[in-house]
Amino acid sequence: MMPDWLEGTWLLALDWLIRLGALCWIPARTTPGAARSWLLLVGFVPLLGLPLYLLFGHPWLSRQRIVRQAQASQVIREQQAPLTALRWAPQVDTASDEIAPLVERQGDFMPTRGNGVELLDDYRASLAALIADIDGARERVHLLYYLMFDDAVGEAVVEALLRAAARGVRCRLLLDAVGAKRALRRYRKRLIKGGVDVQALLPGGLRWKRSGRMDLRNHRKIAVIDNRLGYIGSQNLAEPDFVAGHPNRELVARVRGPVVNHLEAVFASDWFVETGERLEVIADAPHDAGDVATQVLPSGPAYPYENARDAVNALIHLARRKVVLVTPYFVPDEATLSALRIAAVSGVEVQLILSESNNQRLTAWAQEAYYDELLRAGVKIALYRPHFLHAKHLSVDEDIAVLGSINLDIRSFALNAEIGLLCYDRGIVEQLRRIEQDYLSDARALALPGWRQRPTWRRSREGIARLADALM
Repeated sequence: MMPDWLEGTWLLALDWLIRLGALCWIPARTTPGAARSWLLLVGFVPLLGLPLYLLFGHPWLSRQRIVRQAQASQVIREQQAPLTALRWAPQVDTASDEIAPLVERQGDFMPTRGNGVELLDDYRASLAALIADIDGARERVHLLYYLMFDDAVGEAVVEALLRAAARGVRCRLLLDAVGAKRALRRYRKRLIKGGVDVQALLPGGLRWKRSGRMDLRNHRKIAVIDNRLGYIGSQNLAEPDFVAGHPNRELVARVRGPVVNHLEAVFASDWFVETGERLEVIADAPHDAGDVATQVLPSGPAYPYENARDAVNALIHLARRKVVLVTPYFVPDEATLSALRIAAVSGVEVQLILSESNNQRLTAWAQEAYYDELLRAGVKIALYRPHFLHAKHLSVDEDIAVLGSINLDIRSFALNAEIGLLCYDRGIVEQLRRIEQDYLSDARALALPGWRQRPTWRRSREGIARLADALM
């Protein structure tokens, strides 16, 4: 039996070996901000911090998935090359002229003209429209969603898919393995029996080596009906009150035109990355009379860069008069925080609209730690009260709008597969500004003097939560 003094010596040696090993290993494999958070955790509790870092410390993805995404990107670029008649050319020396090439180089999709965009701000009406469009499908229905519940909405979507499959429509359903766990457990066998192809995304478990870090998620929300209609936005397939006591408020775009083919290509890419099966994308969606210029921006850990973060930061820097940002989760990295501060100090009106209620407590505490710095710089912060504001969108000056699944937090930028739709159109921006104004009419505006009167214990809680920003 080992003497107590020798056992204590070995534990002390192991303790310091882990600390020193982490100091050499972690900074070389993650960003400085994340490295500081992980080193702090390992320094305080080495025996807990080390296994947690090995599980969650680096947003690694399997080589197979990275290679497949690169192959899908190559196909997307090649198939767009001859479609020059669809390309939209922004006016020279404008914000659109600067952002469109960045989005295309990182996310693969060129800006296209001839699109119709209908903004849907009513939760149940947008779901009813989706189900009606599935019922009108003639060739195929492709749905890609992060979250689907086994509730009345889940049941209605399943029934619509089964009706479509019974008519001979080819139906495919991609669901995140974690976000849609309940729906996959309840509906998968029934859907497959009814002729619907169902695939779980990033399943993990014993298949983690072919997947990636355990908490990587596909957070996209996309629907494509034939090559006629598409849906993109923040809304999942669930009842609005799945966050108890705070029904969700969302924003969805129902689209027509060439953008539908681009959404279909994103679906096909995810299907290929997950299964290895290549789907044919029909590239002949008819032009819509609305003639809105749009561009699709996919992002996620399979891409070489953090596409969503780079695009959001570039848009903030390009703003000359006003930028409005709406998100349920606000835990920015240093680059985004700096972009917001610089814009406000430069005289741009920066309005941040967040939800007063939040279903992620640690995230809510962490985001409060940023308010003082932003308010001092002149950023306006409003907390929307009636619902859980789950919508994710931003508007820049009078001519650029972005909506989709992208949150303004480190997880969304670095760990989740996301999707955004850029609209280069004054009419869409005007519609979005009316929606934003509606939020503000039911929001509580923060003021720096009042915010600084909060109790000391809350400030301490915020600071501790902010230390974990890179771990969320």
